[in-house]
Amino acid sequence: MPLPPSQPRKHLHTRQVECHGYEREDGLFDIEGRMTDIKTYDIDNQDRGGQILAGEPIHNMSIRLTMDLDFTIHGVEAVIDDSPFNICPSIASRLKQLEGKQIKPGWNRMLKALFAGSQGCTHLTELLGPIATTAFQATGTARRKREGNSSRPAAAGRLINSCHALSQSSEVVQRFWPESYQPETGDSER
Repeated sequence: MPLPPSQPRKHLHTRQVECHGYEREDGLFDIEGRMTDIKTYDIDNQDRGGQILAGEPIHNMSIRLTMDLDFTIHGVEAVIDDSPFNICPSIASRLKQLEGKQIKPGWNRMLKALFAGSQGCTHLTELLGPIATTAFQATGTARRKREGNSSRPAAAGRLINSCHALSQSSEVVQRFWPESYQPETGDSER
């Protein structure tokens, strides 16, 4: 269902984030993400020849994480093709610090510690969030094959109470993980 109609308005800005997951022939996975920011009007910009024209990306950056099924990062590539300042692309190589790290609980906290303030790029760091989610989604089938029959309990442990639909008292948990289902008690509404 689409959003309800809005009041009359003028389009000013579009941010697009697109992520893709790939299984490599060597058994690793490439997770790639790209972020662009585009204005619908010209903006003054000294580093880009005086102006960034309407429709040209202010930000255009990409990251590739190469990882295994345990979410250990084996390789990192990051590029900044368009930015508001000439100095911006020089920070991309700092993302190599992620090599050897794991996508796991505390991921966002770790990113903030590694790339806070002048030690990183706000936009590249933001892009690593949807890349991590894409890694989880892209490797689901391969992880289930590796885990075999134990995948359902393992998945339940990671997923139950992680969102509204997967509440331990939800019909979804009752259907997929009946052993973990706990009916609601009391008069409270979900």
